[in-house]
Amino acid sequence: MDFDAKAKTWDSDPVKRERALAVAAAIRQRVPLSRDWHALEYGCGTGLLSFALHVDLGELTLADSSPGMLAVLAEKITAAGLTHLRPLALDLLADPQPAERYDLIYTLMTVHHVADVGRLLRAFRDLLQPGGWLAIADLDQEDGSFHGPGFTGHNGFDREVLRAQLADAGFGGVDFSTCHVMKKATDRGMREYPLFLAVAVRT
Repeated sequence: MDFDAKAKTWDSDPVKRERALAVAAAIRQRVPLSRDWHALEYGCGTGLLSFALHVDLGELTLADSSPGMLAVLAEKITAAGLTHLRPLALDLLADPQPAERYDLIYTLMTVHHVADVGRLLRAFRDLLQPGGWLAIADLDQEDGSFHGPGFTGHNGFDREVLRAQLADAGFGGVDFSTCHVMKKATDRGMREYPLFLAVAVRT
């Protein structure tokens, strides 16, 4: 998927805005957010989720590997006059790890694009403070119709498989809930795709 090409019109899609607000509400409900926390959003895109959560947190680092998305994000941060949000170009499977350690890492619809999920989860653990929180919002396992032919990522996730991967990566207290249901037009008509929120704590 060419995220750079989609960046300028990303926020104009009401489905994406609704999804971000629903996930933000679920995170707020499930994680004891604090304005003392330094948080990392990984795969932030244009920052829709972090813009919905920034009043609940302290410093926010918004990381993505798409220059186009980060350019739109930087414009939004400047326009909003927000001084506690910082864009960061980062691919955790290719770049050196940041030196910072975070109280919370959260992602929305990012992990299913990552080939080596286990390696990504271990990187998240390394970036968290002891007792730090991880919140992953992503697709439940689906039949491949969400992205359609040619997609090379994961067709969502089986919750129990991901639970085991989180435990292997050093997370405890893993808890899943359904946080949103996306409606999307596909070549098989309008379909519904549930999204889970997986919450866990670095042990």
